[in-house]
Amino acid sequence: MAHIEKTDVEHLLATFIDPNHGVDLLTSKSIKAIILDGNNVTVYLELGYPAKSTIEALKTDVEQLLKTLAGVGSVAVEVTVKIISHAVQQGLKPQANIKNIIAVASGKGGVGKSTTAVNIALALAAEGAKVGIMDADIYGPSIPTMLGLSGRPDSVDNKTLMPKIAFDIQTMSIGYLVEPDQAMIWRGPIATNTLQQLLRDTNWHDIDYLIIDLPPGTGDIQLTLAQQIPVSGAIIVTTPQDIALLDAQRGLGMFAKVNVPVLGVVENMSLHICSACGHEEAIFGSGGGMAMSEKNKVDFLGSLPLDMSIRLSSDSGIPTVVADPDGRPAQLYKDIARKTAARLALKTKDFSTRFPTIVVQDT
Repeated sequence: MAHIEKTDVEHLLATFIDPNHGVDLLTSKSIKAIILDGNNVTVYLELGYPAKSTIEALKTDVEQLLKTLAGVGSVAVEVTVKIISHAVQQGLKPQANIKNIIAVASGKGGVGKSTTAVNIALALAAEGAKVGIMDADIYGPSIPTMLGLSGRPDSVDNKTLMPKIAFDIQTMSIGYLVEPDQAMIWRGPIATNTLQQLLRDTNWHDIDYLIIDLPPGTGDIQLTLAQQIPVSGAIIVTTPQDIALLDAQRGLGMFAKVNVPVLGVVENMSLHICSACGHEEAIFGSGGGMAMSEKNKVDFLGSLPLDMSIRLSSDSGIPTVVADPDGRPAQLYKDIARKTAARLALKTKDFSTRFPTIVVQDT
């Protein structure tokens, strides 16, 4: 009988591509331990991203692969998840109580960015992460409506705000602090200061991912976020339409200039599915998001249909991922959320807390 070595197992696992980030288990450092007892093999995998809905399938697939080893006895695979803090822009430190901030941006309005941001946040929570969402759209806050929330946040000390909770995610928005019909006629500096204050003065609690829903464009608020708020990565939301892609390209360029990694592109409203007959039609064109990803060498995270149920559930205050968790749109959002977190898991870890600050003084 062939004797199994640890290197045999490693070489085999190096052929297994994790479907969530497209990298093999060895390169992605997902192998925590390999235990050999004679020819019985136990493998401990540790994922750096939440994946509640796919862990069992991953476990089964890896077990099936290990059973192909010549002379192998029993096979067991254990999968755990450990979400860590990742590096942010140079000169900044991660926000207290928040491991990772992910910005959701678009070059232009009307592409469904807020709907995408809310559902990705809910999908990350459904996959097992602790999640928050912050509405950075000072002029048109829509998060309160989408999550069915209203009223002022509580304050324990009259200085800081408690996040409002919906569907187990922590939320903050300027929409909680002003009347719904009040126009936000603010110049850039006031808007950007408000954004920083909302982030800093909210008592976020033990968050793995804070999703920040940015206003469309590349103005003051986006630049403040890109330069002064510690962001681990960004997602660009676009539609297949040429004009939306042009604007999304500008957003992508902005993040590149300030060294915020773009984790990928989401193409929204890619297909219209007729609610009466089920006919599919690419009314905004097709393939634009994929082409943009290839051109810029960033990942394509997925495409979402122009589906009436997504719009209805957003307007009703119970977003798709919660309203119909087993439906096709919810599965797509979970897939995009997993891929986003998995790609972030491959990025550089944050070491800022590991090294002390060295101060040189003249004595």
